[in-house]
Amino acid sequence: MGDRAWSYVSGTSEKPLLGITIGDLFDQIVSQYPDNEALVSRHQNIRYTYRQFQQVVNQCARSLMHLGFKKGERLGIWAPNVAEWAIVQYATSKIGVILVNINPSYRLHELEYALRQSGCKAIAIAPQFKSSNYTQMLYDICPELKESKPGELKSAALPALRTVIRLSEERMPGMFTWNDVLSVAENVSEAELAVRQRDQEFDDPINIQYTSGTTGFPKGATLSHHNILNNGYFTAELMNFTDKDRLVIPVPLYHCFGMVMGNLGCLTHGATAIYPNDGFDPKMVLEAIQAEKATAVYGVPTMFIAELDHPDFSKYDFSTLRTGLMAGSPCPIEVMKKVNTLMHMPEAEIAYGMTETSPVSFQTRTDAPLNKRVSTVGLIHPHLEVKIVDPTDGKIVAVGEKGELCTRGYSVMLGYWNNEEATKNSIDTAGWMHTGDLAVMDDEGYVNIVGRIKDMIIRGGENVYPREIEEFLYTHPKVSDVQVIGLPDPKYGEEIMAWVKLREGETATSEELRAYCKDKIAHYKVPRYFKFVEAFPMTVTGKIQKYLMRQESIKELGLETAATIKMA
Repeated sequence: MGDRAWSYVSGTSEKPLLGITIGDLFDQIVSQYPDNEALVSRHQNIRYTYRQFQQVVNQCARSLMHLGFKKGERLGIWAPNVAEWAIVQYATSKIGVILVNINPSYRLHELEYALRQSGCKAIAIAPQFKSSNYTQMLYDICPELKESKPGELKSAALPALRTVIRLSEERMPGMFTWNDVLSVAENVSEAELAVRQRDQEFDDPINIQYTSGTTGFPKGATLSHHNILNNGYFTAELMNFTDKDRLVIPVPLYHCFGMVMGNLGCLTHGATAIYPNDGFDPKMVLEAIQAEKATAVYGVPTMFIAELDHPDFSKYDFSTLRTGLMAGSPCPIEVMKKVNTLMHMPEAEIAYGMTETSPVSFQTRTDAPLNKRVSTVGLIHPHLEVKIVDPTDGKIVAVGEKGELCTRGYSVMLGYWNNEEATKNSIDTAGWMHTGDLAVMDDEGYVNIVGRIKDMIIRGGENVYPREIEEFLYTHPKVSDVQVIGLPDPKYGEEIMAWVKLREGETATSEELRAYCKDKIAHYKVPRYFKFVEAFPMTVTGKIQKYLMRQESIKELGLETAATIKMA
């Protein structure tokens, strides 16, 4: 059967897993690196050394104890990237309160669903962000709030919710200010906090992250200390992080990329986490890199594209940069090459995973050959296992064959919060998390993600993987970004459509792009339809929402009838 005839790998490591809670590791790191900068929030003009950060985290933890929070209760956080987010993250982990991350772009019904489904007892909110007035939105859901005493809410819509903490100094009816909360810490001693901290176990749930379901309601992936602390640690470890590293984090904290790979990755190594702004702004990222002498920067591919395309890009000094991570969605090869050279990030890596696996299960290594670094998601993470199976019968496939990627190990979530059925559908009886991603493994164990099982296009009996066509169209000099989808077609079952974003100042036609494809890719892969756009519909984390692109295109092209034809 040969050494690697089957698509299975396990990640070995000389470094053991961390068998410790987030709170205890936090205190260890503070005693090792008390004077290192822990957190820099540039837009708030806040800087904390590890010792200062510990003081405010403990203050917040003691305050929450005084306000009556018990182990296992849920506290939601609905805010963009601010220092208070990280303070609440570490404070809740010390006292065993489960932090519920709420997507900053949620509208009313999504917010209400997440708070009710998780049974949040409290929520910490930013006053507002972009076009969302969070304060008003909470009054809309809980009109009783205006008449309530802070901490004593009784709401018909959200029966579990008692407390609203507004991350601001301005007083609003029914809500605590951030200072109100911190000021009650003196009622609980450091010794009482230490006793509470000792009561935590590393397998306890500590975080619920709602995954943006493309259909139906979002599901709350429930993660333990062990899940996320180890994942943050090994992600940073594979980037050769030390206490000298300074990481710019423009990705949202509510998502694993920000709070696990970013915050916890820095914490586990005594490194510095830098927030350039509350939301993503390419210029502020470039400014933060230069001003903070950053050694690393994170981003989804669209963020790196925006930074590289910024008119002032060449004015900034990137000489301190060394590494970084691109994750969240597939990275175009041409973009990675530019990041390596123009951004002075020769060691930039790609990571792949999902919220349900804490999140990372594959990562490229700094010393891998360039073609492996850009055309694959790298090698398996330490202490994890992966296999690729035939989606129809669940049997493992041979190396080089496409199938569904499954992950097993310390990183697999405890389950979906209060949703046994969805948990059973995702984690099988042998402990494998089924990702829904189509992947191929080569004989060295490198993996390539070729799409979602749901995204594969079947045109006239031929399996077409959108990623392949996207990679090809990226090589056109006028194309800045491209996304490929399948649309219903009465003759072929599905036809191919490319949404194309051109470089600034460029124009192109469908005929021109079709001619570019001719004889270079198989005729059945050449898109029948092209649409030129300024942007793609996407989630806050940079995941392209292809189902929305499909809906819009079906309507525009009048394919509603074709969409109703049942295919065998």
